Amino acid sequence: MDFSLNEQQLELKDLTHQFAAKEMRPVAGEYDEKNEFPVEVMKKAFEVGFLTSGIPVEFGGTGFSTMDNVVVCEELGWGCSGMYTSMMANTLATTPIVLFGTEEQKKEFLTPLTREMSFACFGLTEREAGSDNSMIRTTAVKNGDHYIINGSKTFITNAGIAKLGVIFASTDPSRGARGLSAFIVPMDTPGVSVGKHENKMGHRASNTAEIYLDEVKIPATNLLKREGFGFIIAMKTLDFARPAVGAGAVGLARAAYEEALKYAQNRVQFGKPIASFQYNAFKLAEMITEIEGARLLVYRSAWMLDNNMKASKESAMAKVVATDVAMKVTTEAVQLMGGYGYMKEYPVEKMMRDAKLFQIYEGTNEIQKHVISLEILGSMKNIG
Repeated sequence: MDFSLNEQQLELKDLTHQFAAKEMRPVAGEYDEKNEFPVEVMKKAFEVGFLTSGIPVEFGGTGFSTMDNVVVCEELGWGCSGMYTSMMANTLATTPIVLFGTEEQKKEFLTPLTREMSFACFGLTEREAGSDNSMIRTTAVKNGDHYIINGSKTFITNAGIAKLGVIFASTDPSRGARGLSAFIVPMDTPGVSVGKHENKMGHRASNTAEIYLDEVKIPATNLLKREGFGFIIAMKTLDFARPAVGAGAVGLARAAYEEALKYAQNRVQFGKPIASFQYNAFKLAEMITEIEGARLLVYRSAWMLDNNMKASKESAMAKVVATDVAMKVTTEAVQLMGGYGYMKEYPVEKMMRDAKLFQIYEGTNEIQKHVISLEILGSMKNIG
């Protein structure tokens, strides 16, 4: 059993931390305040390979392993949650193609994303279909050698800036979630349009918008795997995405803890630093303990995926624990810093707002517990 990172991963962690400290942290508050997408930061992220981390080397990408990716995600989450979200949404969108695409599909759709700064999006959620994929109303009807797609997707990260989307649509509505299929859709295809950039509580540096599909005609060769395989594609993709979400949340929690620790060591009340009061000292101890525990769950799920092990339960555990820890630690950081913590002048105010979305996207934490319960009850049934 080895809990250490290898030399390459340590270098990757240091490189990413430097990038986050130099390029993300100094402008995070500005982009949050403006609710604006940080194009210049993203250009630099593309140059160092963060936007292509999920694309294999043979197609021009960085080719990170799952463990490499969570190491990077923690540091990016430490830098700015919103910027992290847009960067890692690219990996979310390319993962279905990497896992289930043909060699021809990978060459055609992944390689262009590595040649110039480009974004991709993952189109699963709809207004009436969040956690319940059986309610997806977007349809794809085969017509000769093409499919015609009609419907809409909501709360889609990178929708307004993406060149490519993986869109889930029903090819057999009578089968519910089992009738879903996944399609690769260039976003400049006639009939694709994008709604306004959403005005969110947190992660405001990321682009989030609705996608409308009106008689969108795409080649049948853009279907991933086969008809009716979309639900499996979505679930397998999320198994790989959830450790990255957990890692980003760990990074955010760590950032809030560091701010709270620094403040507590320097803020003097009743003649001594407030960190010397046991209540505050214990609060800081709880923060770091829970952060370290969450990281271990993230690392375990990433290690399992890299070793071709089924990790649906472990990925869900990592996501739910790490994101709950992020919410708790950022809230405690604001509380410990009192009135200063509540002011936008201090970064923990933004961090607390950012933490909330980690508990919601890529499957709410309630859905994670549902996934975990299905896994353990299924195991109990098998034992019985």
